[in-house]
Amino acid sequence: MPIKLTDDELDAVMAAARPISVERRAAFLQEIASTLSSCAEIGPGAVHRAIVAAARAHFDAPDLSRVCGTSK
Repeated sequence: MPIKLTDDELDAVMAAARPISVERRAAFLQEIASTLSSCAEIGPGAVHRAIVAAARAHFDAPDLSRVCGTSK
C-alpha cells in the first residue's frame, strides 16, 4: 500500500537521503517506508523519527582527520 506524504514530508525524506551513499540509499528509503507503514498516523513528527532512525543505521560519517592535510 502506498504511503501518503505531504510535499514537505517528502522533501524532508529526500533531503535526508542526499548524504547517504548511493549504494545504501535504497535501503535507507526502504527503512523509512517500512517504519512509516507501521505508524497509525503519519505526520511531520513520525517522518522525522523515521528519518533519524534510518540515518543512524545507514549514514557513514566522513573521516575528517584526512581533510585539509590534517592528521593525528
